[in-house]
Amino acid sequence: MNNLRTDILLVEDNPDEAILALRQLRKDNTGKDILHVKDGVEALDFIFGTGKFMGRDITKPPQLVLLDINMPRVNGLEVLEKVRADERTSNIPIVMLVATASVPDVEKCHALGASGFIVKPVTLENYNSMLQELGMR
Repeated sequence: MNNLRTDILLVEDNPDEAILALRQLRKDNTGKDILHVKDGVEALDFIFGTGKFMGRDITKPPQLVLLDINMPRVNGLEVLEKVRADERTSNIPIVMLVATASVPDVEKCHALGASGFIVKPVTLENYNSMLQELGMR
């Protein structure tokens, strides 16, 4: 388990949205490893090497986290806050996935340190645009 790594961590609880996002991300053909987890608990477990990802080498964080803002158990804002609060993970680029570009949601994301946001559904165009903005293209 400690060798498990991923380039992009997709955190999305809606299976239909996840399928669309994965399809768009894989169209890019960059050879990036993409891992999909279904909620904030699994995201935190992966990032911090706990739970079902116990022993994962956390010194190899994802290059990008695409994080749904609204999820059960632990929502995206809580995940963002916990990741930013830990110096080991505070620099991971985290792009929030939001249903609408409402000002309160966007302000919350920026206040907690999000690298940016994408309005769902995720398209190849807005994914590539965000990567360029983050300097990853």
